[in-house]
Amino acid sequence: MPIRRLLRRKPPSNRSLPGRDHLHRPNPRLIRGVSTLQPSELAAAPTSEQSRSPPSTAMPDSLLAEKILFDLKQGNVRDPRSYFSRLSPPAVVEVLRRYRDDLRAALKFVDLVSSNCPGFKHSPESLSAMVHVLVRGRRSSEAQGLILRMVRKSGVSRAEIVDSLIDACRDGGSSRAVFSLLIRTYVQARKLREGAEAFRLSGSKGIRVLIGSCNGLLGGLVKAGWVDLAWEVYGEVVRSGVQVDVYTLNIMVNALCKDRKMNEVKSFLLDLEEKGVFPDIVTYNTLINAHCREGLVDEAFGLVDSMLEKGMKPSLYTYNSLINGLCRNGEYTRAREMLDEMSEKGVSPDNASFNTLLVEIGRKGNTVEAEKIFEEMSLRGVVPDLVSYSSIIGVLLRCHNLDQALMYFRRMKSAGLVPDGVIYTILIDWYCKNGLVSEALRLRDEMLEQGCFMDVVTFNTILNGLCKDKMLAEADQLFCEMDERGVFPDFCTFTTLINGHCKDGNMNKAMSLFETMSQRNLKPDIVAYNTLIDGFCKAGEMEKAYQIWDDMINSGIIPNHISYSILINGFCSTGAVAEAFRLWDEMVKRGIRPSLIVCNTILKGFCRSRDVSKADEFFSKMVAKGILPDSIAYNTLVNGFVRIEDMDKAAELVNKMENKGLMADVYTYNVILGGFCRQGRMQEAELISFRGLSRTTFWVILLEEIRFLHGWKCGSRNKMTETTLGYLVKKLPMYQEGREELRSWVWCNSKKPYE
Repeated sequence: MPIRRLLRRKPPSNRSLPGRDHLHRPNPRLIRGVSTLQPSELAAAPTSEQSRSPPSTAMPDSLLAEKILFDLKQGNVRDPRSYFSRLSPPAVVEVLRRYRDDLRAALKFVDLVSSNCPGFKHSPESLSAMVHVLVRGRRSSEAQGLILRMVRKSGVSRAEIVDSLIDACRDGGSSRAVFSLLIRTYVQARKLREGAEAFRLSGSKGIRVLIGSCNGLLGGLVKAGWVDLAWEVYGEVVRSGVQVDVYTLNIMVNALCKDRKMNEVKSFLLDLEEKGVFPDIVTYNTLINAHCREGLVDEAFGLVDSMLEKGMKPSLYTYNSLINGLCRNGEYTRAREMLDEMSEKGVSPDNASFNTLLVEIGRKGNTVEAEKIFEEMSLRGVVPDLVSYSSIIGVLLRCHNLDQALMYFRRMKSAGLVPDGVIYTILIDWYCKNGLVSEALRLRDEMLEQGCFMDVVTFNTILNGLCKDKMLAEADQLFCEMDERGVFPDFCTFTTLINGHCKDGNMNKAMSLFETMSQRNLKPDIVAYNTLIDGFCKAGEMEKAYQIWDDMINSGIIPNHISYSILINGFCSTGAVAEAFRLWDEMVKRGIRPSLIVCNTILKGFCRSRDVSKADEFFSKMVAKGILPDSIAYNTLVNGFVRIEDMDKAAELVNKMENKGLMADVYTYNVILGGFCRQGRMQEAELISFRGLSRTTFWVILLEEIRFLHGWKCGSRNKMTETTLGYLVKKLPMYQEGREELRSWVWCNSKKPYE
């Protein structure tokens, strides 16, 4: 019944029958299919409507692989897209497995897949199979491209990649070369940790990687600073039985030098010598450079001697390392002599040789020698570069030789060199520090016209100059310009602006900048907090200063000696000496050694509040803690005792400070002289004051004190008796200079001269 229903024809319709040429011919495949259908399969048979649709393209991977193999063998690949559109990763693997003995055909298939299936979704297995074929065909760059696809594919672990490559080896791959390429690809993609993991996995499967790839991985790890991981990989290399070479030796010597383990180099070299690997000139240069960086110049010269004994000649790199080491140690003269030695040995110095000398002599501020070095460069055929010009311009500006610096600036332009941001910033910095902000801004405009990029250092330099000149409106505009140019402000930017507004007394603007700093994910540092605290202290707003102090501590920033000094000075200035002294005790308990400036601030606070006894007690305390008082401390305390009329203690302190090689200042001598005069102790006044004042100065001070005590006003003759003046003239007869000074003064201010 079912069969009859399927074959039953529909009754003819009233429509006219089509011509013979338009009749539909039955599909023989369908007729054959019907004749062989089993009753159980009839339900799945297509309906008449379904029979008109295209047949299903699904084909088993094995059949598809068979067809591809057959067509490739027959050379009948006219329209590969007809079956490549149905290609699957397992089919790719199957085709390449069957072609393991026919490299030419395998390569042809790989090319067909690559050209006809650009968006094909490979599996690690299909990619691995193609990688092996390409490596065997010596097409490593294409193979590396496929490995890179695996490496970058998300969700694929190193273990999957290694396993898929190993499985592909069993079907006729080239294991060692492929895994060496895998490690090299990881290194070039800067995936060093992943490369180290893949190396370990390969080793655990018994795969030995070529030493070149091992060296690439080791070198990349050392360069990135992952020295410990490099040593782990080196251990795996040695254990796997891979023969290390001199490149391996040099990489690991560099690793030891980076870790400052020069004392372990000797044993490492002996170990490799047993393996038949010996150091070369690169090894010695690495060691010489490392010793020079550490300031061990004598040891570096010892290595040079060892080189010479082994028949190796020092190279340019060797001499540059020695020059750098000598300059680091401040041995400029010896470094300068190296240039002559280089010439004798037939080694021509380069820019690095001269630039190192220029930088060092620049630190010393010797402009004459710097210009000699610069001219010698040209004489030796070395063309000065931007570093050379920036060094010579920098040293000239530090010595305030602007005209000469600008001459070199113009000379650089004439030589065809375009000044970079560093050179412009050096000049701008000098103009700003010397109050020539308009010139700095003009140079900034020139810099932009030349196409130089203004970085945050240049912006900060100009901001500092504007804030110093109190051009805060212009500074705020420049700050906005930073955002417009895409330059991100740093800590220095905000601290400079905050400091400028604090000095201007605009604490609201300073606080606004401080809050903006936090909003931009720039956590304020100790400098920013100290600047803001100092601003509030100078404004007399101690409560707000303390709020910032608490906020700083709550943010996890520990106050330093500058923080304490600022707050202590603020409390002393407002007369809150007890609070200042409490902070001093807190600072000592926290293990922060008080600076002399802090101690002098507290002394000043006690003396201002006329609590001189506590000042004297604190003075003894600071001496007991090993803080040696300077002349400021002594002068402050002397003035304190004079204010309370304790002239004996004041004189004692003056004697003490003179015994310690310190001198009282003119103001202190003036104050102590006045104190003795007010007490009528003229002889003590003489003895104290003549030690620190000229005789003329002494008499001027003495006469002013007499005038003050007697209410004498210039031009008047009342209140000062002739007896007093006569007594003073006779009392001090041994000081002729003073006597004449007094005679002159009396002649102008009394009725008649005194003999």
